[in-house]
Amino acid sequence: MSNYKDIIRVIVISFAITLLLGPILIPILKRLKVGQSIREEGPKTHYKKSGTPTMGGIIMVAAVLITTISSGMLNKDMMILLLITVGFGVIGFVDDFIKVVLKRSLGLRAYQKLIGQVVLAVILALYQSNNTLYGTEIIIPFLGTTFDLGPLYVPFIVVVVLGTVNAVNFTDGLDGLASGVTLIVLSFFSLVSLNIGMNSIAIFSAALAGACLGFLRHNSYPAKVIMGDTGSMALGGAVSAIAVLLNLPLIIPIVGGIYFAEILSVMIQVTSFKLTKKRVFLMTPIHHHFELKGWKETKIVLVFWTITVILCLIGIYSLS
Repeated sequence: MSNYKDIIRVIVISFAITLLLGPILIPILKRLKVGQSIREEGPKTHYKKSGTPTMGGIIMVAAVLITTISSGMLNKDMMILLLITVGFGVIGFVDDFIKVVLKRSLGLRAYQKLIGQVVLAVILALYQSNNTLYGTEIIIPFLGTTFDLGPLYVPFIVVVVLGTVNAVNFTDGLDGLASGVTLIVLSFFSLVSLNIGMNSIAIFSAALAGACLGFLRHNSYPAKVIMGDTGSMALGGAVSAIAVLLNLPLIIPIVGGIYFAEILSVMIQVTSFKLTKKRVFLMTPIHHHFELKGWKETKIVLVFWTITVILCLIGIYSLS
């Protein structure tokens, strides 16, 4: 059985590995010239980020792999969590590699990414529906009840996973934003998992939280490295997989409200422009809107972190 000492130990180990890997891998990424390109229509304050090494998500994924495998708690649940996290990380890595190394600006084609994402989401859904007492039921936050989705379970989980992964991807636009928000969300999942006896999930969540905390050392303003799609897709896959294994996919829009504010802002902007030729926001995702409003990057990140803490407290209340 895991306890809080195990959780703290795992966080410390993963944090330390991430700290150590940064000075090793960041110079390598610099030598490979895998620098971030900045879109011209973006905020002018971002121009100085051009050339910052990207694909830094490799650091977090490596730290989690080392920590969880060496934890002595490797079981089926943890293996599926690793599969989904690394799987989405690989999709992101290939996309980054094509864009920054092969210099093909579009990266993977949309249908190629979609196929990979759907396959991983289906694997997760089938695993969970066949390896839990809940089957195809999901827990309804605030109500304390469950709802059986039956044959709709697999397509529902696919939508949840793809939505979460892409929402986290949109959130990765400011130094420390995605890594900090996800650190808080993962801490929530670790505590919830430990409280209900899902020990392997608690350990995995703690390991990834420790990796996010360590990555902030390299990614907070001004960032020495950017996680890229490698990191954001891995984090999105991990968050969605943890929620699914806890039978709590409906908790993601609550505790991950920032993720969905980001992706919803893009959807609203695109829809509004297509229908009315008018924009609702100055620029999307929504963190850019606040930048163009004159907010400093560090202020936006701090506010979004604070909102996430509040949302996670609401999440705890919804499960009580």
